[in-house]
Amino acid sequence: MAGGEGTRLRPMTANQPKPLLPVANKPIMEHVLRLLKRHGFSETIVTVQFLASLVRNYFGDGEDVGMNLQYATEETPLGTAGSVKNAEDALRDGPFLVISGDALTDIDLSALVRYHREQGALVTVGLTRVPNPLEFGIIIVGEDGRIQRFLEKPTWGQVFSDTVNTGIYVMEPEVLAEVPRGEAVDWSGDVFPRLLKEGAPLCGWIAEGYWEDVGTFESYLKAQADVLSGRVDAEIEGFEVSPGVWIAEGAEVDVDAILTGPLCIGDYAKVEAGAQLREFTVVGNNVVIKEGAFLHRAVVHNNVYIGQGTTLRGCVIGKNTDVMASVRVEESAIVGDECVIEPEAYLSAGVKVYPFKTIEAGAVVNTSVIWESRGHRSLFGPRGVSGLVNVEITPELCVRLASAWATTLSKGSVVTTSRDASRAARALKRAVHGALNASAINVVDLEAQPLPVARFHTARGDCSGGIALRTTPSNPQSIDLIFLDERGAELSQAAARKLERVFSRQEYRRAFPGEIAELSYPPRVVESYAAELVRAVDMTGVREAGLKVVVDCAGGTASLVLPALLGRIGVDVLSVNTGLDEMSPIQSLADSRAGMQRLGDLVASSRAAFGVRFDQVGERLQVVDDSGEMVPPERALLVVLDLIAAERHSGRVALPVTTTRVAEQVCRFHGVAVTWTSTSLAGLTEATAAEEVIFGADGRGGFVVPEFSRTLDGIAAFVRMLGLVARTRLTLSQIDDRIPRAYLLKRSMPTPWAAKGSVMRTVMEAAGGRTVDTTDGVRVVEPDGGWVLVLPDPAEAVTHLWAEGPDADRAQSLLDEWAAVAERAGG
Repeated sequence: MAGGEGTRLRPMTANQPKPLLPVANKPIMEHVLRLLKRHGFSETIVTVQFLASLVRNYFGDGEDVGMNLQYATEETPLGTAGSVKNAEDALRDGPFLVISGDALTDIDLSALVRYHREQGALVTVGLTRVPNPLEFGIIIVGEDGRIQRFLEKPTWGQVFSDTVNTGIYVMEPEVLAEVPRGEAVDWSGDVFPRLLKEGAPLCGWIAEGYWEDVGTFESYLKAQADVLSGRVDAEIEGFEVSPGVWIAEGAEVDVDAILTGPLCIGDYAKVEAGAQLREFTVVGNNVVIKEGAFLHRAVVHNNVYIGQGTTLRGCVIGKNTDVMASVRVEESAIVGDECVIEPEAYLSAGVKVYPFKTIEAGAVVNTSVIWESRGHRSLFGPRGVSGLVNVEITPELCVRLASAWATTLSKGSVVTTSRDASRAARALKRAVHGALNASAINVVDLEAQPLPVARFHTARGDCSGGIALRTTPSNPQSIDLIFLDERGAELSQAAARKLERVFSRQEYRRAFPGEIAELSYPPRVVESYAAELVRAVDMTGVREAGLKVVVDCAGGTASLVLPALLGRIGVDVLSVNTGLDEMSPIQSLADSRAGMQRLGDLVASSRAAFGVRFDQVGERLQVVDDSGEMVPPERALLVVLDLIAAERHSGRVALPVTTTRVAEQVCRFHGVAVTWTSTSLAGLTEATAAEEVIFGADGRGGFVVPEFSRTLDGIAAFVRMLGLVARTRLTLSQIDDRIPRAYLLKRSMPTPWAAKGSVMRTVMEAAGGRTVDTTDGVRVVEPDGGWVLVLPDPAEAVTHLWAEGPDADRAQSLLDEWAAVAERAGG
């Protein structure tokens, strides 16, 4: 009997039938089928109704469990008796056993069949004793084994026994004549009471084994614990590596993970060091549990990601769900299939999150989420489409994304693809190729290249756009898909929204067989970039200056360009870390600091003019001055700005509104104007497209060299610095010393999506008569020249604040004052 909906178990059963719910990583029905096989049953008819195809697809013809399965499908629910009547044609040959596919048991079925035959009964009902009989049908059996009375789901005032109906019956085929065809009929409520009145031989057999009707959340968790504790004779896949700790074949458990049984871990699951799994925890197949996670009495279904520092207690997490870092899910909470629980969210006890929902970062959820998500996450973030490799960004997602983008382009268009040095980017790029070609889009694959080279060839190669894949700078386990337009810049907001609409609707265009497009590999990619860069940037005086510089490629793709480039320039360069590192394409913060320290030592010991360290895709750089001291990114912006403004004495520079106003002082001193832009890369790109713009920067190591490209280019910035330093009489440290100190502070605070509008309104109201700038967010200027900027994050449930004052104390007081304003508004 496998037609039940299991409504009391929703949302676990919202999109799968109850018999497929896993207990110790096997569907309940599989445990039942294996019990039948142990007792000699080989021919089984499965009655299905709710989501019947899922049951048929999972079990097929029964070969995997060693049985022959047939299916009897109900178009509408027919009740416990009507569903068996529906399978009557296969049940005429002799007595048969009826058993529920969604109750866990190890009852001795062979003994039940023997008792039936000994009694000569028409029907024998399997019975068991339970402490709380209210949810079951109570049955009184006489000393001769004959049933004397039935009562379905009584009140306590009606309870006259603790012996209940298990829903397991042995029947003679004649009983089916008592059931009308095509009607909803129940055994205990309709057929058995009528037969009892007629004096038919109905017997009851009290079983001694285990039986649990898995009908509620509590009984579902109890069934897991009973299997793990050995209270029920059921199979657990894998090896018992220590008492009560079962680990399936292919699972990877770090030796520093803490396991306290009984518990079980499924096939190809991964448990990292520092994760703690406590009693009665079930980890499904292909689950990833990151360091510092804590699970106790938690049931985690297949293909789930559990982030760093997450806590799960007495809850169920549905399959294909991502539970991100530092989430807490409390007792009796249920998260349905294919949900996303964003970082630091809190799900209170008893909360139910239905399938396909998103819970925003930092949200505190006290009521069930049934219809609407508690999140507003868009596909595009500040770095394109980003997510964890093979968790959020999978080959399947890449195919859908590339297909959606191709649908927005004309058939026969040409686009570029490129990647960083990582294996993940290489594998996912191949998925992108297939989707684009199948959508009639020709692909020019640049292979592993710095992102500026990809932008250059996209803009200069008569292309409609490009896709670049790179490891996320702040997270080695995450990847970014950066979509480029025909200028080599990020997609505009309108183009990104158009792609998102196609992606969400899944309205993908497919090419006819004769329209399948081509994949090509262009020659001399690096050489053409290097030649155009040297031609476009002023290199006057470089050869004559006899500069010595140190360059750290940090194992990234910038090393692919430097040999061809430096040979054209004529400077003495010491290059380090020039080999591509595909296993660790980005470095941890500690490794990066150590690398900058080594770079500084090399610059100082070699008496170089300066040193630079590129990021993994050559888009940004960090600077070390002539004394070997690291120049922080916001300070490097001011130093390069001073060099350019001092040489040009005219024009405009494009800077985001978050930049220190010391930059304005530098520009004013040299007769250069400032254009303030939004904080987005698209805003900076748009501003640098103006003819009079001579420089752009984002304050995070990204520089724009407008005479060569209107997008960020760390390699071009390095070449331009060579020319500027060669022509100036000052060292970088001297330039840095003459620029006034800046006192700029930043803070980020969690803000629910629904409160962001209220926060910004409150800030505007609190500004009163002060000067307000709304270029991006709300910037309030104080009478003493200090200012604060309040800016909601476009991709996360966070609000950012910047504050600058004439000294550190004033900057801190401004930040504290306006953070309090924003916090009150955000609740």
